[in-house]
Amino acid sequence: MLTVNYDRLGAKPGDLVLDMGCGAGRHAFETVRRGCRIVALDQDLQELVDVRNTFAAMIDAGELKPDVQGQPVSADALQLPFSNETFDRIICSEVLEHIPNDKGAIQELVRVLRPGGSIAVTVPAWMAEKICWRLNDEYHAPKAVGGHVRIYRKSELQAKINDAGLEPSGWDKAHSLHSPYWWLKCAVGPTNNDSRLVKAYHQFLVWDIVRRPLITRLLDRLLNPLIGKSVVLYATKPNAGVKNAA
Repeated sequence: MLTVNYDRLGAKPGDLVLDMGCGAGRHAFETVRRGCRIVALDQDLQELVDVRNTFAAMIDAGELKPDVQGQPVSADALQLPFSNETFDRIICSEVLEHIPNDKGAIQELVRVLRPGGSIAVTVPAWMAEKICWRLNDEYHAPKAVGGHVRIYRKSELQAKINDAGLEPSGWDKAHSLHSPYWWLKCAVGPTNNDSRLVKAYHQFLVWDIVRRPLITRLLDRLLNPLIGKSVVLYATKPNAGVKNAA
């Protein structure tokens, strides 16, 4: 299940891409499928082990070429272990809402992005997230370890991206069919795994992700502006010449 649109990101074969906060690696795997080089970064060592093992399994299954260039890295978002202007593209999906110093994290992303490079930042959409917080405060920090520490309005995220020196180039909303799942989870308790209704809806989502029937794709597209679970902001880093001319 991808949140980022790679065409809007502008990713091309050979690009060096940072997946900051890669989690289970959904965007990292798609990135290498498209012929890009990937650095999959996360603080969770177990997640990185799983990503590495999945890369190996995909190579064994013939889904990826043996010479795939993918590297898992453990690091702090506020102290990225990379030189300035290292990456052609950056994906930062569902990460900033976990970081108290989100401005510092954004500044680090800008530092390691080359001039002319692009970035896709995704965070939970305001309304979908607000309902989750209202339904159950165990869903977010400080009670939940690693929980969400803020709810973004699109204008706030865009302002922080602007202040960091990036130029927003567009935005989108995604995963409307996932919002009701999280509302159900919050209604019964985020750690309650016994609810039949939640299990049934989860099975529906898995079926939808695997089968991708036309009817649910159309429904998701229609509902995204209203109840999309994620907001996706695309931006570019100005070339030095453009910045100097300004």
